[in-house]
Amino acid sequence: QLQLAESGGGLVQPGGSLGLSCQASGFTSDYGIAWFRQAPGKERERVSCISSRGGSTNYAGSVKGRFTISRDSAKNTVYLQMNSLKPEDTAVYYCAAGRLVCLVVPSRSLQAVDYWGKGTLVTVSS
Repeated sequence: QLQLAESGGGLVQPGGSLGLSCQASGFTSDYGIAWFRQAPGKERERVSCISSRGGSTNYAGSVKGRFTISRDSAKNTVYLQMNSLKPEDTAVYYCAAGRLVCLVVPSRSLQAVDYWGKGTLVTVSS
């Protein structure tokens, strides 16, 4: 059983930066960790993913080059550094763990999540 807790959300101006953290309690080395986001009125989408050993990452096209995911296995923590933020990045960001979450195509990744965090709100606005 894993528990995931996100932190680091808040209000930031367009063009600014924000870092999110996902602290996991429990054994995570077998799980890929993904960040999803859900904007009002929109479906939840996978933003980024990092493999169980941290050797592989992927990003949605809308954030590639602006977001960076990383993993500190010793601390059981996954980070999402978000730069050059845009108003369309406004959403609730969720941390998720799953054995297959990083191995399936993004459209199937929701079904591959085994554990969810409660989410943290990111608002990009002037």
